[in-house]
Amino acid sequence: MTVSPSLASAAKSSRVLVIGATGFIGKFVAEASLDSGLPTYVLLRPGPSRPSKSDTIKSLKDKGAIILHGVISDKPLMEKLLREHEIEIVISAVGGATILDQITLVDAISAVGTIKRFLPSEFGHDVDRTDPVEPGLTMYLEKRKVRRWIEKCGVPYTYICCNSIASWPYHDNKHPSEVVPPLDQFQIYGDGTVKAYFVDGPDIGKFTMMTVDDIRSLNKNVHFRPPSNLYDINGLASLWEKKIGRTLPRVTITENDLLTAAAENRIPESIVASFTHDIFIKGCQTNFPIEGPNDIDVATLYPEESFRTLDECFNDFLVKLGGKLHTDKIATMNTAAAVEVEPRAITATCA
Repeated sequence: MTVSPSLASAAKSSRVLVIGATGFIGKFVAEASLDSGLPTYVLLRPGPSRPSKSDTIKSLKDKGAIILHGVISDKPLMEKLLREHEIEIVISAVGGATILDQITLVDAISAVGTIKRFLPSEFGHDVDRTDPVEPGLTMYLEKRKVRRWIEKCGVPYTYICCNSIASWPYHDNKHPSEVVPPLDQFQIYGDGTVKAYFVDGPDIGKFTMMTVDDIRSLNKNVHFRPPSNLYDINGLASLWEKKIGRTLPRVTITENDLLTAAAENRIPESIVASFTHDIFIKGCQTNFPIEGPNDIDVATLYPEESFRTLDECFNDFLVKLGGKLHTDKIATMNTAAAVEVEPRAITATCA
């Protein structure tokens, strides 16, 4: 099935509102929206922003983004903004404590009645098919609640299930975009043989924007499962060893270790530990088939489009290391000395 020319033509002028555009996933989505040539609006919370977010805002503005101010928990304001700016596509990439605020946003979208597609904050696993231990489960229960409200209100939607970010999957509080893979030792989860799908951030943005005006993705779960990026932890470690030219020792992180870290209920570290357990112990990304009327693989929609490989993504980490990585000195190096990158707390938007 193909999108009709009339639909594709109409979509070219669709106005897009991205919420959470200064976050890790939201930035990629907003950039992809701008790159696609769609009029792109970005909703920002009132008040000062952190320097890193200010840089992102400036970058988006320079590319043509139109900045709006408000919060999604303010229904009258959101109705006003959606109507005044004739928004047709709404994409949310909020995380943490604001997940349930999307219910108010859905009410505003429903009241306006002209939104062609809503993409709620998913950008991870299919939350209806996985059950991580707490505290990760609470986040998924909240996302399920948002899904059910969208469906009850009859708002047209697409759920983006893009699985894991293309990076080393640390189970502690380090953002994958900020920290290179290990240079001292690998932490292997369980026996290291449970596989997961890894997707580069710009690809998440690119494929997300391709779905927003595609009738085939309407009211569907769209899964990102690139075969070239299906790795277990052992394979991931071997790939990185080839990049750095050195074999690193391996330390086993058992299932009980991850469950203990999750049970400590330190946020967000324990959420990340619970997701790590779900992915690399329980196999939540690969233990179900893509089938049924509500599911589709993004590669089926766009077979001519390729994913950036994990091998290529790991080359980016070598660039981050720059001239500090030397084979004859690497035995004395550790992650902190090798890369002067400030760790950043994650919001667990994407697994």
